[in-house]
Parts: sequence; structure tokens; C-alpha cells
Amino acid sequence: MTINPDSITSSSDDNHNNNNLRRRRGSGGGGDKSVDDVTELDSSSVDASSSSDDLTSDVRDGSGNGGLDKVSEAVSTTVGKISDGDGVQEEQRKANETTPLKYVYRASAPAHRRNKESPLSSAAIFKQSHAGLLNLCIVVLIAVNSRLIIENLMKYGLLIGSGFWSSSTSVRDWPLLMCCLSLPIFPLAAFLVEKMAQKKYMTEHVVVTLHIVITTASILYPVLVILRCDSAFLSGGTLMMFACIVWMKLVSYAHTNYDMRQLAKSVDEGENSEINYSYNVSFKSLAYFMVAPTLCYQLSYPRSASIRKGWLARQLIKLVIFTGLMGFIIEQYINPIVRSSQHPFEGNLLYAIERVLKLSVPILYVWLCMFYSLFHLWLNILAEILRFGDREFYKDWWNAKTIDEYWRLWNMPVHKWMVRHIYFPCLGNGIPKGVAMVISFFISAVFHELCIAVPCRLFKFWAFLGIMFQIPLVILTNFLQNKFKNSNVGNMTFWCFFCIVGQPMCVLLYYHDVMNRNGSSS
Repeated sequence: MTINPDSITSSSDDNHNNNNLRRRRGSGGGGDKSVDDVTELDSSSVDASSSSDDLTSDVRDGSGNGGLDKVSEAVSTTVGKISDGDGVQEEQRKANETTPLKYVYRASAPAHRRNKESPLSSAAIFKQSHAGLLNLCIVVLIAVNSRLIIENLMKYGLLIGSGFWSSSTSVRDWPLLMCCLSLPIFPLAAFLVEKMAQKKYMTEHVVVTLHIVITTASILYPVLVILRCDSAFLSGGTLMMFACIVWMKLVSYAHTNYDMRQLAKSVDEGENSEINYSYNVSFKSLAYFMVAPTLCYQLSYPRSASIRKGWLARQLIKLVIFTGLMGFIIEQYINPIVRSSQHPFEGNLLYAIERVLKLSVPILYVWLCMFYSLFHLWLNILAEILRFGDREFYKDWWNAKTIDEYWRLWNMPVHKWMVRHIYFPCLGNGIPKGVAMVISFFISAVFHELCIAVPCRLFKFWAFLGIMFQIPLVILTNFLQNKFKNSNVGNMTFWCFFCIVGQPMCVLLYYHDVMNRNGSSS
């Protein structure tokens, strides 16, 4: 119920004053009624003023008729509700609609009208924005870390040496570069196999066997090169990452083409006559797929309209900055802590816990910078250059309530590949969901171990065990989520196990095992 803002004027005030004077001058029985009218009008005015705390901001913020409209509407609604509760008739409520604005600010207006919770109470804390507190945390975080950086530089100086930047450019790393440049041989071989399969020059069994040989060779070839060359960890890790990407792309290429052949065969036989489908093997599609930021092959992808050159330049600058920040944290903080530590499973337990906790913060910073640099900056840069349209490379994994939800959100290219080529085929062959999940984690564990153990030239299976340990953590976090019905419990458990304990422990284990191996060999 609203009123015209023009009615809330000085003339409206005069009209009300005149009406009140006429009621007071009434005679006989009308005199009592006049007193009742005055009492009811004053009471309704006071009731209307109970909305003063909500209307004050509207009056102050509103300019012109806009602010008065809000005030008039709120006054009318409040008075109408109170009048209905007291049994007052419709004409009385209509009279109250013209209550002047000055009655809202009377001292007798109620300041407390309903039950309210404190903003930080458990019942209200999640019903409002905490952007200001988040900004405060960011400011405090920047201030504290700036002080620590200055204190570290004053105490130890700049610890970054030229070896950090040139360790991957020495002569001993050139075989790894040649190996990386020769990896396109395997996609070319897979294309030739598919082309011959399209022309039906070989049977399906031979096609599958050749693809198995090609994909296996694409991963074994870099492993052998790294193990035979005394290369830097950074070079070996980069080559192994490229090799794993090529392997996953080749598996997707072979599996997708196999499925397309089966679908084309069923169409030719009339089983799916309603589908208009043609099987095609295109080298252009394969070439684009091998450089596109995806692991799932298809004949065509969503494409963006154009390349944003200014946006691309800004992302490249950010990539350089965050890469340098990662190098600074590693050399200035992580390396000194690791060198002064001991093996986590040997010596003093309390000292080992202290080292793990001291490593957790810089490693967490490096991991977050790595995520932002790789999944947001680099993949978007590549997608922009290639005009690749689907850029959902990650989701809000930081809000994950369980471990399995985290693995579904944080690396979308690998997740889509795992679901498409491992999980769903397992379910299609009658394998239970739990077993299919274990198989998916097993494959992920194998490749995590390859990417870390091969560059270290040390197979202790710490990375493999770390990934397989995710399975009981999945069960634990699901149990906590179902029991407490609170997303914070699972989210805090994820952060604690994954970032605060797991990664620092893995770094210490591999570092000391590598140092022990080098010491024994020397």
C-alpha cells in the first residue's frame, strides 16, 4: 500500500492539524469520539514512527521523490499491519496513510520491535557478507608477509643464485630438449594408424594393438632419456609432464576414434538409422587437439570470436611475475628450511613436526602460485592464442567439502579425461562405482609418481602412496560431512591434510632420500 509522495508536504501537515482541531471542537457524544480519534491518530503516528531506524537511511539516501516513496510505502505498510492487529477498520488505516513524515522521528517511537541476532552469532553469521573482514585479512596478510620478507632479507640476504635460473640450460639437459621436440612423432604415428583403419587396411584388433604400442612408447621413451642423463630436476619434471600430457591425449584420440568407428558401423548396419553420422579422420583436427588446452579429443571445439591482444599481454606479464615469485619463495624460504631439516621418519619427532609446519606456509604459497600460473594464466593464454572457447579449466575447489569433491573441481581437463576414458568405461563394463574410483585413483597415483620419481631418479613411491591415501580420506571427509551436516568441517579437513601436512611431508621425504642416495653414491 503506497501513497503519493506529494501528499507528504507542508500542506499535508496543515490539513492534519486542521482535522485535529475540528475533532477537538466537536460537541456532545461527538466530543468523546473526537478524543478517541485524536488518541488513535496519535497512537498510529507513534506506531508508524517505530520504523524510524529502518527508514532513516532511506530518507538520507533518497533524493527527491525516490527517497520519499520508500518512506511513504514503509510507513503505510507498518501502520496497516499494526491497525489490522488491533482490529481497526479500513477507513482508519486509510486515514493513517497520510501520516506526516515528522511523526516518524518522535521520541516515543519504539526502537526495538522484533527479535534480532547479533551479526556474528551462529544463527546469522552466514546470512550476510563478510567482504570487509576478508579485505582486513588480505591487508594483514600482506603486512605480515612483507615484514617477514624484509626480516629474511636483512638476516640472510638474497639467496637466489644464477644456478636456479640456468640449471635447465646446461649441456647435460640438451638430450631432454631433443626428446621433447621429438614427441610429435607419436601423434603422427597414431594418425597413420587411424587413417589405415578408416580405409579398412587392418583389422580392429591390429589397430588397438598398434595404439597400445604407440602410447606405451610415448611414455617409456622420455623415462629412459631422463634416467640415462644426469639432468636437473626442473628439466626432467617438465619433460615428464609433457610426456604424460601426450600419453593422455593419445589415449583419448585412440579411444574416441574407436568409439566413432563403432558408431559409424552401427549406422551402416541400420541399427541407428535415425542418426546422421559420418566417421572422419582429420590431421587438422589432431594437430589442433595436440596443442589445445584439453585432454579430450573431438572433431571440433567451441571457438572464440577473436584474439584479445591487450588481454593476452596482461596475462603474459602476470605469468612472468608469478613465476618469479615462485622462484623467490623456493630459493629464499623452502630450500634453507629443507637443508636444515632431517628425515621425517628419523630423529626427534617434535623437531620433524616443527619442520613440517614451518614448511607448510611457503609450500602452500608456491602451490597456490603454481595453480594460478598454470591453470588460470597459462591455459587461458594458450586458449586465447588458439581461440579455444571452453575455458573451464577449474572450478571453486577451494570450497570443496570433501576430498573427492576437490578432485572433481580443481583440475577439470584431467577430471574430464578420467571420467570419459576411465570411470564411465569401467561402469559400462559392469565394474562397481567404488572399484572404478579406486582404478581412477590408481592411474592418477602412477602418473604422479612418474612426474616426481623419474626426475629424482629415485623410486620410493611416496607420491604414489600419497595419492592412494586419498581414498581413505575420501571416506573420512564424506563421513564427517554426513555426520555434522556442515561444509566447514570437511573443508578444514581437506586443507589440513592436503596442504598443511601432505605436501611438506612429501617434499621432505623426497629431498632426504635424494640426498641420502647422492651421499651413498659419492
